[in-house]
Amino acid sequence: MAVCTLYTTRSLNSTCSISTPTKTHLGFHQKQVVFYSTGKRTSKRGGNSSGQCVITCSAGDSRTVVIGLAADSGCGKSTFMRRLTSVFGGAAEPPKGGNPDSNTLISDMTTVICLDDYHSLDRTGRKEKGVTALDPRANNFDLMYEQVKALKSSIAVEKPIYNHVSGLLDPPELIKPPKILVIEGLHPMFDERVRDLLDFSIYLDISNEVKFAWKIQRDMAERGHSLESIKASIEARKPDFDAYIDPQKQYADAVIEVLPTQLIPDDNEGKVLRVRLIMKEGVKNFSPVYLFDEGSTISWIPCGRKLTCSYPGIKFFYTPDTYFGHEVSILEMDGQFDRLDELIYVESHLSNISTKFYGEVTQQMLKHADFPGSNNGTGLFQTIIGLKIRDLYEQITVSKTTAPLEAAKA
Repeated sequence: MAVCTLYTTRSLNSTCSISTPTKTHLGFHQKQVVFYSTGKRTSKRGGNSSGQCVITCSAGDSRTVVIGLAADSGCGKSTFMRRLTSVFGGAAEPPKGGNPDSNTLISDMTTVICLDDYHSLDRTGRKEKGVTALDPRANNFDLMYEQVKALKSSIAVEKPIYNHVSGLLDPPELIKPPKILVIEGLHPMFDERVRDLLDFSIYLDISNEVKFAWKIQRDMAERGHSLESIKASIEARKPDFDAYIDPQKQYADAVIEVLPTQLIPDDNEGKVLRVRLIMKEGVKNFSPVYLFDEGSTISWIPCGRKLTCSYPGIKFFYTPDTYFGHEVSILEMDGQFDRLDELIYVESHLSNISTKFYGEVTQQMLKHADFPGSNNGTGLFQTIIGLKIRDLYEQITVSKTTAPLEAAKA
């Protein structure tokens, strides 16, 4: 339902025109609907005046829902985005006809914005000033805030583009307000103003041991980097990561924590993972997932006749706890699946997973069986959070639709 403000009224005998979009200094595009009267009227002072009224409209009740995803580089944000957009339907693709190096992904209902686009310094500029991309001084938080705020208010923006190939700042691209906006990157919860715009926030917390193994796999196998350069890159980023990125997890509504397994003593390979889903209690439109009995402490080894498990097996754990002073529920999975089609046995013992039908989690996992983490807790918990975000979006949409009706009845 659009919300319109009527400024003046002259005549019902009028024609209508829509002004061309005008760009503000913030990169917004605005439109006005202008009605002009076809006749003239005489004022009390004897002068003639042609009437004009201006109606400014905004998509009040259909405002964009904003999701924030924070993580360091190489921690699985791209895979998570593919799982999330798949839940809402449609393939996520770069803007058609736009910059081929755009970082933006658009699907039927979602738009994913990479916050690297708000770098205020290009690669050369950061090198000259001796700062990393993680340093707040290398990022334009004022513009980030203003544009996310505009999109949430259903106003299109001209968003900058950081070109990861050239390391330069490319000309901006037009981003129209989607139903769901996901801002992903290093700093979605760093700036309090941006943080307050988020309807839900997630932090991917990858332990140093696992992060190192993942970076080696990605940067050596896919990008041709040497082991020495990967180690140097990690060490160079660590002080800024500890100072500016890691503290954001205290603000997240959900944290996916990836750790080395406890099922294999002194494991150094990092192939088997222990993954914890930390869910904050009391978040509006979000109810934490639980195993068997809500609020209890449960340890469960499901391997047996209904779940095929090779060494070292699978172990689930669920408990209430505190995290940075907040009451949370924690669901943990250690180990990996041998057969994804058997995941439905585990799914049937989880509650509050916001599925539309029995077996939807398993269906989503099978659909993306080739994605990294599909055989362990990273894929399982990413999928569940995707379904929880869909449920959150639907609850917000329903509340926005029913509020005007309730007000009218009153």
